[in-house]
Amino acid sequence: MVGFQLRFKITVLFLALVFSGLAIADQANVTWAELSNEQHKVLNPLASEWDTLRPWQREKMLDIARDYPKMSPDKQVLVKKRLSNWSRMTPYERENARKRHQQFQALPADKKNELRKKWQEYQKLPESERARLRAESPDAYTDADLD
Repeated sequence: MVGFQLRFKITVLFLALVFSGLAIADQANVTWAELSNEQHKVLNPLASEWDTLRPWQREKMLDIARDYPKMSPDKQVLVKKRLSNWSRMTPYERENARKRHQQFQALPADKKNELRKKWQEYQKLPESERARLRAESPDAYTDADLD
């Protein structure tokens, strides 16, 4: 009897996991037309390309849309700005941005803080000075947000 109950519980747990996985997969395959009005408002910069995104990309964007209402107004503005910037990037630029992000995330905390501080100092410079620095070292200065 105990063996049966254990097998039954394992079967129920397995089915729950399978069906939750299917729900996530279905969610990641949702078309732009199937998104809610709230999701449209947040993800609007991606409207023209939504149906061509890979399932993992859609899933990530849907997570952002889900969390958006809980964000502070400043964070919401930042998310909108980043989605807009992302939508204007070429696939090559996106891949480079992903690589830079991964490299940054792999750094030790003190190095990340040092880079954030330098980025904030750079942001405070007048546009003419930033343009001069970008022209001198185009690979060192990008429009990434390091936060």
